[in-house]
Amino acid sequence: MMYDQSRAQQPPDKRPGSAGRPTPGPEPLLGADERAELTGRLNHALNTFAHSPLEALEEAETAFDEAAAQLMGALTERRRALHAGWHGQDPETQGEELRHALRQYREMTQRLLRM
Repeated sequence: MMYDQSRAQQPPDKRPGSAGRPTPGPEPLLGADERAELTGRLNHALNTFAHSPLEALEEAETAFDEAAAQLMGALTERRRALHAGWHGQDPETQGEELRHALRQYREMTQRLLRM
């Protein structure tokens, strides 16, 4: 295999798209609206703790449970889509696609381990 200098100089989270442009880095696991809603609920719990601690704790716990459930759903969907993209591919003819899938698994696993 020959050394590809242009590929080596690309950041690890970028992959050339069909037009040769880098694709964006990893997407957030939850959408902006979902993150904002959960953050708002958590902030509300923090702000009401002094006046009603048990209710604030229940609200924080519910926000945590919903965040965890939404993250698990997002991870499950990403894994399903990634698996569908490479499963059944001929490794001899689809080497680049398989390498890309491996990089995506590595990136997702590393993101989980940094949590």
